[in-house]
Amino acid sequence: MNVLVTGSRGQLGTELRRLSPLHTAHQYVWADIDELDLTNAAAVADFVHRHHIDTIVNCAAFTNVDGAEQHEADALRVNADAVANLARTGRRIIHISTDYVFSGEDCLPYRESDQPNPHTAYGRTKLEGEKQLLAICPDAIILRTAWLYSPWGKNFVKTMLSASEQHSELRVVYDQIGSPTYAGDLAEAVFAVLDCPTWHAGIYHFTDEGVCSWFDFTIEILRQANLILGTNRYQAAVLPIRSEEYTYRTPRPHYSVLDKQKFKSTFHFSIPYWTDSLRQCLTAILQAQ
Repeated sequence: MNVLVTGSRGQLGTELRRLSPLHTAHQYVWADIDELDLTNAAAVADFVHRHHIDTIVNCAAFTNVDGAEQHEADALRVNADAVANLARTGRRIIHISTDYVFSGEDCLPYRESDQPNPHTAYGRTKLEGEKQLLAICPDAIILRTAWLYSPWGKNFVKTMLSASEQHSELRVVYDQIGSPTYAGDLAEAVFAVLDCPTWHAGIYHFTDEGVCSWFDFTIEILRQANLILGTNRYQAAVLPIRSEEYTYRTPRPHYSVLDKQKFKSTFHFSIPYWTDSLRQCLTAILQAQ
């Protein structure tokens, strides 16, 4: 089948493109903002028709959490209205969503059946996208993820590596808990959905296995980077702080662990542990330097 991947130059889109030669059962069409404006319904319909698209993987999103708080209408156009435009094409859709649809105030891993309660504009717009998609295309598949990183674009791993070379101390919050997710693992999860002989519509959660705080994550990033290089290049001291000690324009979830059992059992998928995937990603980052 012909698969359209939107947001193809983002972290997930780049990993899907990188890994696509290993998944040759399908033909892929790659599109980002320069190729297709998802907020233009007529353009979306025409593009899908001209390229004979059967399935859409929507990786496009307005992901700037602080920017969404200041420009919620813009975020809504990308995170909800554009999703509705894709849904109206009548094609099967795999849509990427986020842990931010939840409040982040609970203490048990969120299940797909738990009631969303977003506390940010980003979360509200992503939840609205989910709602519009399912209202128009009830057989869609939604994959919620969290703490995404990769060798590409801007993300926490690359930021911490850079910051540790520029500063002697890094102050990182220890009271926000989640599961780091390597975009390569999420890409393989998307391929598992595409390659599955049965289409299992519904909402699923996907992150790498294990949990940690941003403080723990930072410690492991620097530790592994030094091990990979065999040097002490990244020597910044990492200091744990509370969320209220860090200046956020927009509050972040204190707890965003997602329960992944539904995805694992439905698609018979073995999810890597986050420290193993981090090593894989760091090796790619450091080898490219």
